[in-house]
Amino acid sequence: MMTSAMESLSPPRTDATAADAARAAALDVYDVIGRPPEPELEALVELAALVCGVPTAVINLIDETHQHQVAAFGIGPSICTREDSMCDVTIQQQSPIVLADAPLDPRFARNPFVTGVIASLRFYASSQLRTPAGVTIGTLCVFDEEERHLTPAQAGAVDALARQIVDVLELRRRTTLLEQSLEELTLARAELSRSNDQLAAFAGQVSHDLRNPLTEVMGYVQELADLPSVAEDPEGSWLVERAGQSAARMYAQMTELLDYGHVGGRLGSEEVDLGRLAYLVRDDLGDLIRAGGAEIVIHTLPVVRGDENQLRSVLQNLISNALKFTLPGVPAHVTVSAWRGATGMRVEVADRGVGVPVGHAAGVFTLFERTGQLDVEGHGIGLATCRRVIEAHGGRIGLESRDGGGTVAWFELPDAAG
Repeated sequence: MMTSAMESLSPPRTDATAADAARAAALDVYDVIGRPPEPELEALVELAALVCGVPTAVINLIDETHQHQVAAFGIGPSICTREDSMCDVTIQQQSPIVLADAPLDPRFARNPFVTGVIASLRFYASSQLRTPAGVTIGTLCVFDEEERHLTPAQAGAVDALARQIVDVLELRRRTTLLEQSLEELTLARAELSRSNDQLAAFAGQVSHDLRNPLTEVMGYVQELADLPSVAEDPEGSWLVERAGQSAARMYAQMTELLDYGHVGGRLGSEEVDLGRLAYLVRDDLGDLIRAGGAEIVIHTLPVVRGDENQLRSVLQNLISNALKFTLPGVPAHVTVSAWRGATGMRVEVADRGVGVPVGHAAGVFTLFERTGQLDVEGHGIGLATCRRVIEAHGGRIGLESRDGGGTVAWFELPDAAG
């Protein structure tokens, strides 16, 4: 049993109006036509029939040429042309249609589902299915071959159920999108893991193929410097010294690049006492601290979850930078502290040094990017490595100007870091 419109003898439609195009696009997104009926939709049409006390209810979705029953109660789902669709008239109305005796309505009097050619419907009630964007994609309709009357409460219930049907379609659409996003995320994580594994393998190969020969070169340069003929020649000594310094810088830069490449490949996940790490870093930097007459104050720092070695590297980079970038003739004063933010812990390394030029704070975390004092040793890799470590832990890192002068280098770790 189907519904139909009064233009039953007109030829099939071939033109697509703007409304047809919008409806077709919405139906394509919901992707229910041609699929087995959804249990949730079948439950709603059964409820509509029970509320109205009629034997039949259907959900009709209408595309450019046909009406598709995607769920039905009292009959089996079927398809008909729009010319034989009573609901094709309903979707062009702004309000629901409720007819106690359809043959008396001129819009439906000649319809084959009313005249007896296909069926002999008398009672017909239909509410539009409108998407959140306002596109009418079909109807929820109830009907019978006997004359019936709906109370206002029954008519309102049919309209409410129509809205519920759209909610079900929207939930199904969003669930599908979420599943697709989760699948894409899973694939992306797998690709990232593969890429990190390749990067770690490449770093190890570089370590073997480049650092070892470079170590030999540095040894040969040192032997050359010890030769009496070189030691007694000022120009020769100067050249050999320059060669040794260049080799040492290359070795240091290569080591930093290897550290950068290893970050994020395999993070450890353990409880890390940042306070203990900060004191270890202070001990490691003892020569630099004493040479500059610097002072480091370490306040209470939290225990977090993450990779201890990599987080120690972050603290080492931030504290050593604070010790290096100082004002001329002014010993460094560095404060390491922490406080709880909305989503985790924020650790700050504050100094009274030269600060970072306006507009350059974000750039210093880019690989090989350097700002500030160019006479200070560095290759523009340390802060880039820090960013990779913190982001691998799910956190953030940045630089800010400090009130009264200097810089605050900070990083935030979520409660579930690592």
